[in-house]
Amino acid sequence: MALAVGVVGISYGATAIAAGLPIWLPVVLGIAVLGAGSEFLFIGIVAAGGSPIAAVAAGLLVNARHLPYGLSVPDVVGTGWRRPLGLHVMNDESVASALAQSDHPRKQAAYWVCGLGILLAWPGGAAIGTLVGAVVPDTAVFGLDAVFPAVLLALIIPALRDRTTRRAALVGAGLAVASAPVLPPGLPVLVALTGVAVAVGRRADE
Repeated sequence: MALAVGVVGISYGATAIAAGLPIWLPVVLGIAVLGAGSEFLFIGIVAAGGSPIAAVAAGLLVNARHLPYGLSVPDVVGTGWRRPLGLHVMNDESVASALAQSDHPRKQAAYWVCGLGILLAWPGGAAIGTLVGAVVPDTAVFGLDAVFPAVLLALIIPALRDRTTRRAALVGAGLAVASAPVLPPGLPVLVALTGVAVAVGRRADE
């Protein structure tokens, strides 16, 4: 998982450099924010001439998905001095890896190994990407952005055996695809959360 994220990080770093941004920016964002979707959106807005304040606001909105993430894995992020670090490494991949495990010790181990691995791989990939970007302006031709969505899909497939979960996923995916043409990148994933509300409502009726 961390390797896949590192590969996408290469694309991210190269994209930032191709947009004319300073070489240090994607690496610093990769360490401090550790959120691929919000970082891609931030760089896209700034590169298009948008206000940095608007770019930060859009990034925070995209990262609002971490609220349900925190509610789904409250017992694996650690306590005491470990908790701030545990919250920092909370992302799509670490949460999905934890939820894919069968018991608490495995959930906790998967969360931390994946989270810390991505903490190293994402800014590391971004740093490599800034170098690659000077040679290959368009890394999208390699399809690097398809790597970690494929890994996430493999992780969630076992959970789709549950009918309620499957219903929520299908509704959310449908709404995300429908809204993608009209919403900025990163926001359709928030629209997909509507699927959870629909599934909960159906379960209550049953």
